[in-house]
Amino acid sequence: MLRWSVTFFMIALVAALFGFTGIAVDAVAIAKILFIVFLILFILSLIVPRFRRKIV
Repeated sequence: MLRWSVTFFMIALVAALFGFTGIAVDAVAIAKILFIVFLILFILSLIVPRFRRKIV
């Protein structure tokens, strides 16, 4: 997911470089959303295993 976020950010940079501001704005918005989702899932993956019970 982080790879997709970086990909959309790079698309936004290239689009802004060539003057396609509408595409750049949309790509940055998608990159931000994907990055936030990535952070939430990463934090959850760090927290959840600590609260799991061990089945014996």
